[in-house]
This record gives sequence, C-alpha cells and structure tokens, in this order.
Amino acid sequence: MASETPSLPDDRPPGPDGLPLVGNQLTFLREPYQSMTRIAREYGDIAAWKDPGGPVYQLNHPDYIEQVLVQHNEQYVKGEQFQHILRPITGNGILNSEGAIWRRNRHLIQPAFHPERIQEYATMMTDATESALEDWQDGQMFDIHEEMMELTLRIVARALFGTDIDDYVDRIGDALETFMAATENLGHLVLPPSVPTPARLQIRRAREQLDEVVYHLIEQRRANPTDRDVISKLLDVTDEAGETLSTEQIRDEVVTLLLAGHETTALALTLTFYLLATNPTAETRLVDELEDVLEGEVPTMADLEGLTYTEKVVKESMRLYPPVPGIVREPTKPDVIGGYTIPPGATVRMHQWVVHRDPRWYDDPLAFQPERWTDEMEADLPKLAYFPFAAGPRRCIGDRFAMLEAQLLLATIYQQYHLELVPGIDLDLRATITARPKHEIPMTVRER
Repeated sequence: MASETPSLPDDRPPGPDGLPLVGNQLTFLREPYQSMTRIAREYGDIAAWKDPGGPVYQLNHPDYIEQVLVQHNEQYVKGEQFQHILRPITGNGILNSEGAIWRRNRHLIQPAFHPERIQEYATMMTDATESALEDWQDGQMFDIHEEMMELTLRIVARALFGTDIDDYVDRIGDALETFMAATENLGHLVLPPSVPTPARLQIRRAREQLDEVVYHLIEQRRANPTDRDVISKLLDVTDEAGETLSTEQIRDEVVTLLLAGHETTALALTLTFYLLATNPTAETRLVDELEDVLEGEVPTMADLEGLTYTEKVVKESMRLYPPVPGIVREPTKPDVIGGYTIPPGATVRMHQWVVHRDPRWYDDPLAFQPERWTDEMEADLPKLAYFPFAAGPRRCIGDRFAMLEAQLLLATIYQQYHLELVPGIDLDLRATITARPKHEIPMTVRER
C-alpha cells in the first residue's frame, strides 16, 4: 500500500466533483444506493472522484470487476478504507488479513467448509429451525430480521464451534448491532483513527462486550478440545517456527466467523421474506414446490436437487438485494482498467447492487422474478454480472454453507407458515459493510 495519499491522475475517468473536504462521502452516507446507481448511469463503466482519503474509482462493468477480483487479484489488497471500518471489531481475521497470515488461516478454516462437512450441517440447520418454530404462534407479530439474526447465530455457533450459545445470543447480537450502526458515522469514516469520536467509543464498548463472550468460548475449547470444531483446530496449529497462534489471533478468527457466518445469511433470509410477502405469486409457486417435493417432511440436503424453484428464489433475492452491496480493493501497484491507470493506494469500489440491477444483463432488473434463472440465462451472463459472494481467491469461504442454510431454512419455514408484512412498512437499507434494514421489518406469521 502507498505510504501517502495518492493524487487523482489528470487522465481520470469522468465522475462527480463532490463537496470540499468530504468529497462524495456525505452524499453516499445520505443516499448510498441512489448515489452508486446514479454514478454508474451518468458516467458509465468506470468513474472516478477525489475523497478525503484519496482517489476513488467505481467499476460498473463485470469485465473490469473480474480483472480486479480474479485476473489481477495478486496486486490488490482490501485497503485502508476497509480496514478502517472492519478491523476495530474483527482484528486481523481472514476478512482483513493479507499475505501469508491470510493464506495460513484460510487453509486452517477451509476444512470446516468442505462439501462433506457442509452435508453434516444440514440436519443441524433444520433442527435449529424446527426448534425456533416451536415458539411461533399463529397471528404472532415480530421483527423478522431480529428473529433470523438469532437463529443463524445459533446455527453458526453450533456448526463451526460445536457449542450452544443460547445464553450469549442477546449479548452478541447487541454488540454486533452497535458496531454496524457506528460504522455509518461520518466522523468515524473521515477523521483520523486517533480522534475518539462517539461512534468509536461505541465500537470499543461493543468489542469489549463481544470479547467477553468469545474469550470464554476459546477457554472452553482449550479445556475440552474436539477434532471437529474450528476453535480446537486453531488452538492446535503451529506456525513455521513451531509457535502456536496467540489467543488474540484465534479471537479474531472466531469473531470474523461469528459476524460473517450469520450476518449475510440472516439478511438474505430477511430480504427474501420481504420479497415473497410482496410477491404472492412467487410465494404460491414456492409453497407448491415444497408440498410436491417434501410431502410434509423436514427438508434434507438430498431434497435440494428437487427444490429448484427454492434455489431460484434465493438467487433472485440476492441479485435484487445482495446482502453485501459493495466490495472495495486497493491496488498495490498501477493497474490499467478501461484505458485508465489506477494509481497505488486508490480505493476501487465494485457494487453488487449496481451490477445486479443493470438492464444490460437483466431484463426488467428491478422486478423479483425467480423464474429468470434458467440455464440459458446463466450461460449468457458475463462471468461477474452476478457476484453476491465476491470472486477469486478472496471469494467468501462460507458461500456453500450460506446457500445451504438459506434454502433449508426457507423450505422449513414456508412449509409451515405464511409470513405477512405489516401494512405500511417500507424497506430502507443501510449500506456499510452489509445491506441492513434501518428499521424493524415486522411480520405476522400464519399457520398453513
């Protein structure tokens, strides 16, 4: 990474001018999705502007995004902007780390996501969902996002860490909610890290709250290791010098997996429920498929082959409302994209939200149409016109886990319940690390 703020080259692509001092950051905070979409529509496949942290390039074409994430991935890092937002809570986990540390720790964690292990998680997922549904009552109303956050948190803890965290769910959920909200603060994004803004104090308290739980989980596994869970494997590993990982290094990976392992799936489910509630024809088709294939039985991994429309519902939901709405990278050396030189240290933005809604790749792109996902349609798509889990070596390590979980939970719930959106509720999403609802999404459950 560059040691000083790079300048915007004279031959920059077209782009918005922005405001003095804050550039376009204030506009992005106020209207994130409108801003990224407007820039793509007004300036084309590559746009650039100057923000306080240096030049920013927004890539809006799948080929350009593929160049960064796949073809030239070795000359890009997550960058200072990404680290500034996420490192205060995740430390140096695999979302943040680079180079040898990232390769080593990803290699250690990868076995937890091998296909044979993923298959073991299926029953765990449906059992947890069935248990949660025992508390649902006909006519009950609740915030569906909060419900899914709790459920997916329980699943990831049981699957990856081999433990039940019922006593900690509220504490972990509150800490992560506080952190995610604080990351939107303009002062946190613009001011130097040494300035103790209210948002940073909130992040510090959230980390302390989270650490209390995570360090307890680590000590539990240190006293009672297994040969299956991720924490035990991290405790057992040694580096090239024969040294074990520090407790803090293990903590960073556990927090990263807790956050990434449930946050995006919970969001995908929440937004899918919203879409089905506002598209009754799609819900009817989904329920018909569940009745035909499952015949009232709890879904298993073997059933997924027949649940083709269920998979299309999840894919279409993540197209229209990608749980991670954008990715950032920073080049370590000059790269030429679209005829323009991207200087080292610049921030490169690639927005799933923009590309997934581009009419060049999707007919009627703002419509929720699961049936669009035919083999022919997918064959015609540019490779990275759809990238909800990113791409290349830094592709989400838990993508198969997340897809399995989303499909099984969706099938288990919709077999038994119809979810009605409370009238007058509009969907308003944040756009920091993930696309979180700004407000509750209250739904009423009805037994089928």
